[in-house]
Amino acid sequence: MKRSQRPLELLKEYQSRDFSDIKAKYKDEGTKYAFKVLDLEVISGYNMKLAAYRQLRDLQCVEDSTYSYPYYYDVEKCQQVLNFADICPNVDTGEPVPLMDWQNFILCLMFGWREIKTGNKRYGSVIISVARGQGKTYLMSIIACYSYLIETMGLDNQDLMVTSNITDQARKIYGYISTMMNKIIDKNVVFNELKKQTDLDVQYNKVIQRKTNNRLLQLSAESGKFDSYHFLFAVYDEAGETNHSVVTSKITSGQVKVPNSQFTQISTAYPDSTVPFKQEEDSIIKIMERDDHEEGDRKLVLIWAQDSEDEMNDPETWAKSNPLLLLPSEHDNLMSGLKQELDDKRLSGEEFRFANKNLNLWLDYKTNSYIDLDDWEATTSTTDFDIKGKDVYIGFDASLTSDNTSLTFIFPYKENGMERYHIMQHSFIPWKLMGSISAKEKSDGIEYRKYAELGYCTITNNERGLINLDQVYTWLMTFVEKNKLNVLFFGYDALRTNNFTQALNDKTDWNIMPIKQTSYVLTESIKYIQDSFFHRNISHEDDEIMKKALMNADVGENRAGMEIGKSKQSLKIDVVDALIDGMYQAMYYFNDMRNRDDPLSRYSDDDIKKYLNSGKFSF
Repeated sequence: MKRSQRPLELLKEYQSRDFSDIKAKYKDEGTKYAFKVLDLEVISGYNMKLAAYRQLRDLQCVEDSTYSYPYYYDVEKCQQVLNFADICPNVDTGEPVPLMDWQNFILCLMFGWREIKTGNKRYGSVIISVARGQGKTYLMSIIACYSYLIETMGLDNQDLMVTSNITDQARKIYGYISTMMNKIIDKNVVFNELKKQTDLDVQYNKVIQRKTNNRLLQLSAESGKFDSYHFLFAVYDEAGETNHSVVTSKITSGQVKVPNSQFTQISTAYPDSTVPFKQEEDSIIKIMERDDHEEGDRKLVLIWAQDSEDEMNDPETWAKSNPLLLLPSEHDNLMSGLKQELDDKRLSGEEFRFANKNLNLWLDYKTNSYIDLDDWEATTSTTDFDIKGKDVYIGFDASLTSDNTSLTFIFPYKENGMERYHIMQHSFIPWKLMGSISAKEKSDGIEYRKYAELGYCTITNNERGLINLDQVYTWLMTFVEKNKLNVLFFGYDALRTNNFTQALNDKTDWNIMPIKQTSYVLTESIKYIQDSFFHRNISHEDDEIMKKALMNADVGENRAGMEIGKSKQSLKIDVVDALIDGMYQAMYYFNDMRNRDDPLSRYSDDDIKKYLNSGKFSF
């Protein structure tokens, strides 16, 4: 389904179902906001419509007596957290600020959904994404204070944490939280009494109750010191800025045995769409689109964002990513500031920064980016491509040390008279240099074991963690034979000649060609792939390994032509290298086909000369 069609299809699905019983029974602020979104009473993007629809469908599961749904929605818990928010002051004014309905939606879903067996929170993992300047620090502080003051009641030795990528960021967040907590305690008799009973002390980098040893800590991702903690609650601000998979893994692994634990990541969009934060967003969105009430059921994703880059020129839609625009007292000032920011960014040629931060769009704005995220998403196929019996061009890139070994498959085909290429890949994953496949996953930011189960890669099967070329050979020959592929070409790096390529030469009749990895030789192939994505002449599955390789690849120029590179050693672009080798000949496929259709193409030069002289062929 095209991205532009998704909101319409979702609304049709919503309108086809009867939610009147849900509307009559659930009067909480969270559910009311869901109805407002789907009834188009508030402007919202597709991702928020999807979250609202999930809320209503999940409530239908709760009410379905024939379905043993493991969760329930506690409207009293919703009201409890909203009541607490009512006393939380803005640190600048010292007075509470009434929350907007979208903020109430966040709090209700985070704390209202519960497990039937335990009564603990349903959502152990929460992702919240909204444009800059929408009051997320204020909301995050409410969540942190509530978790510490309310959810630790009756418990001892509980660790809670707020963190960000660097110490200065974490200090700023914690400073807001600590100020809010002091004001809550000073102005509220109940919490002032709690302070005395627990010997609560708000310090410069932590809040501690000495009698219970419950602690709220300020830590930073750059320190990496999370291993010894088991957090009841942890919040990570600006989690989308970097590849933080090691950090989140340390946090979540420590929460496994902590009842009622919750890990919340909050961020705006950033230029690198391959980071784990964005991958996790996309993964849960796909599950929500399938209307799956089991897979991913403990993960909550709430995204306020524009639906496309085109909306940059339509300020009337900016409330999708800037819900604060819907507050009359803030609208004019915020809109004026946004328009001025866009003008400034246009003058400096940095519109992409406005799209990232102010419209919450994940746009890769590396000036040397090989393939853009929009091009990848626009060419992602939503239907299975039948490869059985097809002509195929194969590219191969062999690894040296920690790099992956990759095979790519290019299938030329026609669709509605258009000449196109379907591309696939399969990678082989070594882990010797990293010490384990787990460490390899963290280094590369790719869940290889997950994608191995999906068929996109094979993890090396020897004890030393090295690439086994016999395994690669066996896999390739089995794949070709099973799918009855007609291999027209096999291209590989000329410097990587080995037993694998020798075996192919000896045991197949394929057209096998070593290709020099120079700009002079590869420029046409590099450019052809880039142009094919841009003109939408390529199709592919939603393969995260291929996507990450294409997003990681940088394109540059030298005197000999174009070249492909990467900005960091840990980034993997092996699939791109293999794809370029395969396309070295695949780009001429349709020219060759036209020549084969030419009646003269069957004959030799001498035959053609005789024909021109006599008017007929001699045989």
